[in-house]
Amino acid sequence: MKAVTDQSFDAEVLRMTGTVVVDFWAAWCPPCRALEPVLQRIADAHPDRLTVVKIDADDNPESVARYGALSLPTLKVFREGRLVKTLVGAKPQPVLEAALADFLV
Repeated sequence: MKAVTDQSFDAEVLRMTGTVVVDFWAAWCPPCRALEPVLQRIADAHPDRLTVVKIDADDNPESVARYGALSLPTLKVFREGRLVKTLVGAKPQPVLEAALADFLV
């Protein structure tokens, strides 16, 4: 998964066509680390449907504040540059895929 920053967020997320899932995470967060392989499997299974990127919440406070990602992990789903869904907390792959089902078709 590609890492984005406060500086690259607009170009890598908001100006992208299609669906972009942004994983707000931190290295000290065990649920964040548990979620990473789940997100990678979903990204690998649906490369033509969505892009998954990650942003370190500790290093990118502007994006955290801008999108209210105060609990980690937080997933923000953007479609054509608009925020369309927020998911908070680590979830098993079947639950996460069900939550993202509208974007995987």
